[in-house]
Amino acid sequence: MIRKIARPRLTALLLGIASLSVAASPVPFAGAIEDADLRGVLPLEGELFHVQGLELDRERIWVTSVDRANRKGYLHEFDRTTGRIMRRLDLTDGVRYHPGGISMSDRSIWVPVAELKPNSSAMLVEIDADTLQIRRKISVADHLGCIAALGSQLVAGSWDSKLLYVFDVSDKVAVRVVPNPSRTRYQDMKFVDGHLVAGGSLTWWSGAVDWIEWPSMKIRRTSRTGAIGPIRPFGRGGPYTGEGMAMKGRDLYVVPEDGPSRLFHFRLNDQAHKPIDSFTLASVPPPSAGRPH
Repeated sequence: MIRKIARPRLTALLLGIASLSVAASPVPFAGAIEDADLRGVLPLEGELFHVQGLELDRERIWVTSVDRANRKGYLHEFDRTTGRIMRRLDLTDGVRYHPGGISMSDRSIWVPVAELKPNSSAMLVEIDADTLQIRRKISVADHLGCIAALGSQLVAGSWDSKLLYVFDVSDKVAVRVVPNPSRTRYQDMKFVDGHLVAGGSLTWWSGAVDWIEWPSMKIRRTSRTGAIGPIRPFGRGGPYTGEGMAMKGRDLYVVPEDGPSRLFHFRLNDQAHKPIDSFTLASVPPPSAGRPH
């Protein structure tokens, strides 16, 4: 008797929760990346886990990923022409095994490697882009999940990028800590033409790419992101919510899928260079529960 009563009640409760969730959810952006056109797709041939960061030059592609099952973090290097894997560097540092969004400056690749929990610890790792040798490590008493590098200056985001840490690596101390000027939970960020360009999540199925004026940290514009390519089960592909983003001029590259992964190349159109307005900001929904890191 208890089972006969409990099951219908449980089913009704679950259906009620689901209906409330759907009713409260904003309509996702229907396109891939707002004000951008898809130019090409390159399959990445090699083992990748949960993708985190992306960088590239004319010859190579670098991707960070976290193997949560085995508590390991890696930097993977691919040939940009063929997509074949060339090398892999184990970044695991004890309890710190979560490599985040990455950035390259002066032939150094900067990677934050953190504990997989907020308010924890991280190591900023500087890696030689040509040899994959570690040049230095800087310890930080917080989880850092993404980083942008410009000469001796670094900007790194905390858990969900609620705070942005600004470092001068010549001093090895935080110059300042500022709140995120956007609702977007940044996962990968780069310095591009005098701006921080940062991609992140707004919901489980949608995100945004923001252009932030440097050093004032004012949002200048945003582009919404939706699904890229076919949706695969359990989040292994489809929605682009920040992990794996690189930008060169008007060319935007993203890796929205965990392994097996593909590099998507977008070209920003003229609309993407117009300044942000209050209507665009107001149309961005407030964040819901954050995606797993």
